[in-house]
Amino acid sequence: MKYAQRPMERAGIWLIYLVLIVLSILCILPMIHVLAVSLSGSAPATAGQVNFWPIDWTWESYRYVFGKAQFIKAMGVSVERVVLGVTISMLLTVLAAYPLSKEQSEFRFRTVYAWVFVATILFSGGLVPWYMTIRTFHMLNTIWALVLPGAVAVFNTIVLLNFFRGLPRELEEAAFIDGARHGTVLFRLFVPMSLPAIATLTLFSIVGHWNSWFDGLILMNSPSNYPLSSYLQTVIIGREMTQLSPNDTVLLSRISEQTLKAAQIFAASLPVLIVYPFLQRFFVKGIVLGSVKG
Repeated sequence: MKYAQRPMERAGIWLIYLVLIVLSILCILPMIHVLAVSLSGSAPATAGQVNFWPIDWTWESYRYVFGKAQFIKAMGVSVERVVLGVTISMLLTVLAAYPLSKEQSEFRFRTVYAWVFVATILFSGGLVPWYMTIRTFHMLNTIWALVLPGAVAVFNTIVLLNFFRGLPRELEEAAFIDGARHGTVLFRLFVPMSLPAIATLTLFSIVGHWNSWFDGLILMNSPSNYPLSSYLQTVIIGREMTQLSPNDTVLLSRISEQTLKAAQIFAASLPVLIVYPFLQRFFVKGIVLGSVKG
């Protein structure tokens, strides 16, 4: 017999849909505004006449942005950081979450190690010891300074170990009976069954590395080594875009500082927007559902 929803229940569901739609629109509108400004002419953008549709449509801002060597260099540094950082971080997260997901009888000091991990979230040595440690290991002004200090993401580790604990123990026991070792169980059983959780944490890690700007400013001695977010911070806050070369003066007749900033912001956000749809399908349903019968 099909369950019939009562009017109040239907009204509640539609209210939830309405709230989610409104929140989605509020999240999308700022990006649409930035895109519209980046595609507008100099005069309407400077006068603040652009809302959600370009005025005096032009691609000059994007031609300038993608022709600027410093912007391309910064984007390359960010891509390198994401590839190295996400790979190392997710590998260490998986390796740390697996033993911490075991019972006390299987891993005697599990609780001790778990509290050590949690303590790093609650307490920090501070900015100066963090900087001195990185300098001691001669990582300043290198890509490793952006990758290794935060390689072990404790929050991601806690999320993944709790996901591992929810996996059917019968599958793990059957694998051990067949002669599998821990490495085999982890990479051929736990990891494939945890793809939804790993995909979600991977997206978190990608966004975190791509948007991080503070460590680039602190740890990179040369602006040529800035990741994209650090470069954009100097552009928007430091207002270095006003320091144009003589060859750029002709450009001011067609584009403005506002359109250049908007074009760089949208270009920097585009890679994450492209990656998200490929990972979103893992969020809906875990492949572990229904793996154990009866």
